[in-house]
Amino acid sequence: MQREKTNYVIQSVAHALDVLEQFYGELDELGVTELSKRLKLHKNNVFRLLATLESRGYIEQNRATENYRLGIRCLQLGQTYVSQMGLLRQARPILEDVSQRSRENTYVAVMRRSAVVPLDVVESNLPVRIISNVGEALPLHCTAMGKVYLAYESEEGLRHILGNSLEKFTEQTIVDVGSLGDHLRGVAERGFAVDSGEYLVDVRSVAAPIRDYTRNVVGALAVSGPAYRLPAERIDKEIVPLVVKAGKDLSIRLGFHE
Repeated sequence: MQREKTNYVIQSVAHALDVLEQFYGELDELGVTELSKRLKLHKNNVFRLLATLESRGYIEQNRATENYRLGIRCLQLGQTYVSQMGLLRQARPILEDVSQRSRENTYVAVMRRSAVVPLDVVESNLPVRIISNVGEALPLHCTAMGKVYLAYESEEGLRHILGNSLEKFTEQTIVDVGSLGDHLRGVAERGFAVDSGEYLVDVRSVAAPIRDYTRNVVGALAVSGPAYRLPAERIDKEIVPLVVKAGKDLSIRLGFHE
């Protein structure tokens, strides 16, 4: 009988990764005392973990404050990951074309765990535009990119991913699981999803699925912009056809055939 992989976890390595993950988000520097509290580890253990990570370039110390921050090695690994993603290499020229045509931010995103994560963006050239959120874990149930993924999940898969309750972000957020299921069936039938202020009040987005040679959804392509520039009429007549075609073109590049 095959043993669970959790049986092979090395505790010290797990603690080192826990340290790195504390720097995710807005906090750019942390001290030993704060890390000790967060991780519920003795200060000596935290210091040894930091020293090890620092010796390999994953952590560096600000000599002025004596606090720690992520090191250059983290950036190098992240860039390697991005460069190895065939999806991104194929997506970039399409994103640039869609952004030029729509004059709005254009994204490619993937699902990671129970969130959708934008991996690349081509920003609008207009002075007022949405702040790019590349690398940020976004909710699935109220973003166009997330709904594109959920639309092709089974009912069992949806229950596993979403659980029994949905967080409400705006008055437009669908928080009833049954209602969301009905909505997602429409997304699957139409082949695209729309976020009409469901995550951020003044933001509208349209997304289409990206498939590869396996016919599975491997990403989402989306256009996002301020609500006043994306009224329903423009979304229906201009943005939806543009996004759907771009999603199909990118899917073909990845080996998908109808």
